[in-house]
Parts: sequence; structure tokens; C-alpha cells
Amino acid sequence: MPSTTVETPPQQDGVTLSHGLKQRHLSMIALGGVIGAGLFVGSGAGIAAAGPSIVVAYAISGLLVMLVMRMLGEMSAAYPSSGSFSAHAERAIGPWAGFTAGWSFWVLLCTAVGLEGIGAAKIVTGWLPGTPEWAWVALFMVVFCGANLAAVKNFGEFEFWFAALKVGAISLFLVLGGLAIFGVLPGTDSPGTANLTDFLPNGGEGLIIGLLASVFAYGGMETVTIAAAESENPVKGVASAVRTAMWRIALFYIGSMAVIVTLVPWDSKEVAEKGPYVAALDELGIPGAGQLMNVVVLVALLSAMNANIYGSSRIAYSLVQRGQGPKALGRVTSGVPRIAVLASSVFGFVCVLLSYWRPDDVFPWLLNMIGAVILVVWIFIAVSQLRLRARLDREAPEKLTVRMWAFPVLTWVALAGMVAIFVLMAREPDTRVQLYSTGGMTLFLAVVGYAWQRARAAQG
Repeated sequence: MPSTTVETPPQQDGVTLSHGLKQRHLSMIALGGVIGAGLFVGSGAGIAAAGPSIVVAYAISGLLVMLVMRMLGEMSAAYPSSGSFSAHAERAIGPWAGFTAGWSFWVLLCTAVGLEGIGAAKIVTGWLPGTPEWAWVALFMVVFCGANLAAVKNFGEFEFWFAALKVGAISLFLVLGGLAIFGVLPGTDSPGTANLTDFLPNGGEGLIIGLLASVFAYGGMETVTIAAAESENPVKGVASAVRTAMWRIALFYIGSMAVIVTLVPWDSKEVAEKGPYVAALDELGIPGAGQLMNVVVLVALLSAMNANIYGSSRIAYSLVQRGQGPKALGRVTSGVPRIAVLASSVFGFVCVLLSYWRPDDVFPWLLNMIGAVILVVWIFIAVSQLRLRARLDREAPEKLTVRMWAFPVLTWVALAGMVAIFVLMAREPDTRVQLYSTGGMTLFLAVVGYAWQRARAAQG
């Protein structure tokens, strides 16, 4: 039987998580959280494969993400929890589902912490050649681990200023790009539609590759629903973040892709070598564009590190509070689950070490294993929303301060879209291994979670 228990405020030995995040923190986390390293770093490969049709790819995947965030927002506003979708899956489907969704996402976030640290270190060693990458990664880890250990408001302040810089940079990029496209930027001729004529250069196959690349660029938007549980007004925070998700995705992702492919030929070597944003700024003849964009990418990577250390520690904490992990991870000191923060940071640094020690076998295996986790999480979100919405309509309609559009039609449309992406991943050699590796990890966690659920039920 699915669990119908309503989650009480998490606590450990009488100590609860603090509510140190202010509304301004949550608003900026929601605004800047969508501008991730995947947008700046990963979009080049999508453009190279799809050409100008990358705009369509980002629009399709963006629509799917909007539906997922709306579903997640509905549940998180009704049941605020640091466990977010993991807690919702347990409530809607059963403990094994919460266990599977939560621990798979924890592995994803911790591994991402390491990957973002490596990316940030590569940028810094480009400025300071001869310095060891691992030392920079260790420094970043110490800074963000320390900040998260001290108080949740430190995480909030870091993210507030990181997000402000990212939003400012990409807004300036969109303004300059728009002026250039309309021919009103001094010293720059408008490209018109010359770069858009070959809209599908690699046919439907290229569009599919671009679509798959764009889906995973949206990862990380879920953090705002985790953070909301530690804010002054969780329901208001979630509702505000979800309601503005549509224009944020349209402006920052789809808008910037449209500007890039209009300004720069899709097959330009600079798009792959320097990155699409740097290539576009170079096209405008702006001096120092490359270094300026490297600073923005560095901030995006550090922001993602900070957010993922926070998110992974709270997911682990919530799992322990629901009896699904080692009790030590749930210990709270001064409103912070410090053991969970340390464990998540250490796991991330181990991933970094594996990239140096075992770059040809263990590290690629780890990367493949987390490749499709975000899609697994989205499926749990959709199924949970289907079940919880019916329960809320029947038992507590007053909690539906955020409602999924055209329920249940659009929920089923989103599920169909997720299944279609799985099918597309199975068709592509590069993503097929990721799909199977993630499937193996998910199946293993589901079996362990179900065995734990049965054992707990047998104990009464």
C-alpha cells in the first residue's frame, strides 16, 4: 500500500532545520538557478549537431521542463519538504519509490559537484598555468563545504550574488545580441537571416541529438523546491518560483540560443572551440569577450557546486528522517545537517580523484550511471502528481495553491514526452550506454528500497 503519512517537520534530537533563507534568497535562486553550467558549457555540442534548429530543441525540452516544474510546484506547495520529489514519491507511491528517487538524485548531485569543480579548476589553471587542478578543486570544495556547514543563510547569500551576476551577464548578452541582430549596435552589421537558412543541416537526426543535449541542460531547477522548505514562507516561495518558470526558461534558454545561431554560423569552429557565447561576443567585436565569458562560466560552475552540495545534503537528510539511510546523516547542529554536508562533499571529491586515478574505466562508468537520472526523477514526479492530486482534490483542496495546468491531460502528455526521450536515447549510441547504466542503478536501488520496505512492514 502506498504511504499516506503526512510528513511532519523534520527533526533530530529536538533540533530542526533552520528557516534561514529569506524571500530574496529564494527568488534569486529561482531566477539564477535556471542559468546553469549546462547552458554555457554544454550548448555548443547541441548547436553543432542541430544547427539553427537547436532553438526548436530547447523549446520542446523547455515545454517539458515547465510541465515538470508545475507538477513539482503543486506538490511542494501542498507538502513543503527538504526531500522534495523524494518525499512526494514516498507519499504517493510508497517508501521504495522515495528511496529510489532520493538516493539516485543524491548520487547525481554529488558526482556533479566533482564535475563542476573540475570544470572550474580548468578555467583557473588557464589563467594560472602550472598550478595543479586538484588543488583548486580542493579549495573550492573547502570554501563551499565550509559555507554550507556554518548556516543555510551562507548558501543563500552565495547563491544570491552568484545568481545576480549570472542574470546580469546573460541579460547583457541578450540586449547586445538583440541590438546587433536589428542592426542598431554601433560598429556591427546585422546578419539578417543569413545564418538561419540551413535550418536543419543534419536532418532529423541532428535535431534529436540537440534535443537530448538540451534536456540535460535544464537539470538543477529542482533545487528551489528543496530550498523552499528552509525559507520563511515555503508555500509562497514555491508558488512564486514555479509561476515565473515559463518566462525564465523562454528568455534565458530559448532566447539566448536564438541570438547565438542568428549571429554565428552554426558550423563555425569557434562555437565548439571557444563556446557559443564567446563565439557570439567575438562576432560582435567586443574586446575581452572570451575572458569575460570565462568569468561568467566560472561563476556558473561555482554556483552549481554550492547548490549541489546544499541539495544533496538536504535530500540525504530527508531520507534519513524517513528511515531510509544511516542515522548519522540526519544529525542536525545549529539548524544544519552537517554530517550530510560533509558526506556529500567527500563523495564529490572522491569523484574528482577518480577522474585522475581511473579516467578510462571507473570514472566513465560513474558518468554513464548518472546520465539519465534526471529523467528517472521526472517520471517519479509525474506519477506522484497524478496520485497526489486526486488525493488532494478529495481530502484537502485548500492546499492546492499551485495547480497543474489542464490536469490530468498535460501530466500524461509530459509522461509520454519522457518515454519518447528514453526511446530516442536508446536509438543513439552515445546515450544508449547512459540509459542502460542509469537503468541498472535505478533497478538496484528500487530492489533495495522494496526489500527495506517489506522488512520494515514485517517488523510492524
